[in-house]
Amino acid sequence: MAIDKKKTKFRIKRLSQIKTWQLVILLIMSGFISATFLRLNNVGMVERRESVENADKAGDIVNLQQRLYDLQRYVSTHMNADPGKIALDHTYKQMYDRKLKEFEEEIKNQSNNDTVSKVRAVCDARAQQGGYGRFTTQADPRYISCINEEWAKYPAAKAANLQFEAPSTEPYYHTFISPIWSADYAGWSLLVTIFIAMIIVMRLVVLGILKLMLRRQNKLF
Repeated sequence: MAIDKKKTKFRIKRLSQIKTWQLVILLIMSGFISATFLRLNNVGMVERRESVENADKAGDIVNLQQRLYDLQRYVSTHMNADPGKIALDHTYKQMYDRKLKEFEEEIKNQSNNDTVSKVRAVCDARAQQGGYGRFTTQADPRYISCINEEWAKYPAAKAANLQFEAPSTEPYYHTFISPIWSADYAGWSLLVTIFIAMIIVMRLVVLGILKLMLRRQNKLF
């Protein structure tokens, strides 16, 4: 028992050479570095997301595709870089307006120029009265329904069998997923922080067990 007691004291002494407060300071420093790198990852994502939004507003499809690729590549390789749902509102609006114009041209070919202005006047007035516009992010179904209802009142509509359908919004929404952990400065510094925290916890547990063993040994003598 004497040998075990000496070993227990020796182990306690060895563990006590590194103070808990020293490890805590190291943990705080490591945590600050990890938080900084995580923040930088998020800032990098925000910059690329804004580039996508600017390209969407500019209507440059080629540049928009490139910016989307840059954002996707960045998000897929960096933790804490989730951009949320990206809505290409301006690009969709351009497509929506193009489809609506094509539909109106078809109406002109099947009926006359006055039909388009009459349909639009009725639906615009109804939209204004109802508090919704001609266009929203998802193309308000009430306005689309109004167009088709008003157009159906004309004899040419029955012969043409023509209805307006808004383009699907699905291709104009993008969702990119950031990994839980990434092999970059943020990821490695976070592992270091977790490792230091585990050392502190294990050290306290081992010291507690050794001191408990020492007390029991002292009671035996």
